[in-house]
Amino acid sequence: MTDQEHEYARLLRRRHRISTCFEWGCRIATFSALLFLSVLLAGLVWQAWGWLDWKYLTSFDSRRPQNAGLLAGLWGTFWLILFTSIVTVPVGVGAAVYLEEYSRDNWFTRIVKVNLANLAGVPSIVYGMLGVTAFVRMFGWFSAADEWSIVVSLGLGTLEIPMPLGRCLLAGSCTLSLLILPVVIIASQEALRAVPPSIRHASYALGATEWQTIRHQVLPAATPGIATGIILALSRAMGETAPLIMIGALTYLAFAPGDLNTPADAFSDPQRVLDAPFDMFTSIPIQIFNWVGQPKAHFQHVAAAGSLVLIGLLVVFNATAIVIRNRSQKRMTW
Repeated sequence: MTDQEHEYARLLRRRHRISTCFEWGCRIATFSALLFLSVLLAGLVWQAWGWLDWKYLTSFDSRRPQNAGLLAGLWGTFWLILFTSIVTVPVGVGAAVYLEEYSRDNWFTRIVKVNLANLAGVPSIVYGMLGVTAFVRMFGWFSAADEWSIVVSLGLGTLEIPMPLGRCLLAGSCTLSLLILPVVIIASQEALRAVPPSIRHASYALGATEWQTIRHQVLPAATPGIATGIILALSRAMGETAPLIMIGALTYLAFAPGDLNTPADAFSDPQRVLDAPFDMFTSIPIQIFNWVGQPKAHFQHVAAAGSLVLIGLLVVFNATAIVIRNRSQKRMTW
């Protein structure tokens, strides 16, 4: 073997050693993260053992840890995510469709895209301050003496919209919508961009208009990515605490928004459904934050039980995103 062949063999062995070290480094990092996560989950399960039961899920908060429950937080989180999705999904997907399919590549579009990327990384507390100014106080356009409301008569009852909104559930939903809207737009843009241009060209060649192409070809193909981005963004909103504290979410609440304690209440008195968006509220992260700060040691177990419930809901949301993506990808033929 010549000297040049020896040199090649030495370099090859060196590359193999580097590759093996890098592989083991990645394995150590992965299993270390799993180990830390397992330890944290085991600690939560140990602290919540015996406290997480049906009574805990169907009871309101209490000054006594033995009687404290998560029902107000569950209903508050449900309404928050419901109204947040109602605002975020059409606005976010519509903005992404416009930026990717209709807008031209000019200085205005580039500025909008850069700002969307920057807004996606802004700390949530900043959105909380914006929510207080824009939704709770409405930029100070109305003073305390000038507060008024818009009354709309509907088939279910009377909808009374206060001006300004105040520290109500709808203000919290609008704040969370601002928080996750850049994430939804960017995720939807990436999903639309991943659709092959040949699908658009084939649709145009068959005589379809631009809107028909987007509606019948592009959006169905991009639905898995869009749905995944929306669900993950809503999962982030579900776990947020700082913006809700800024707008005045209550840490202790012994009733659900609109006094809707069970789904049957919505059918027995539909007026409660219309009152819920403008009622005081709390959420699961807010209740956990309150329990952790309580001086009684048993509240730590109550907080651990709430953390397990929140983790379970987040796992369900993320698993739903994975199922939607995998099932949709199997149906694609391109």
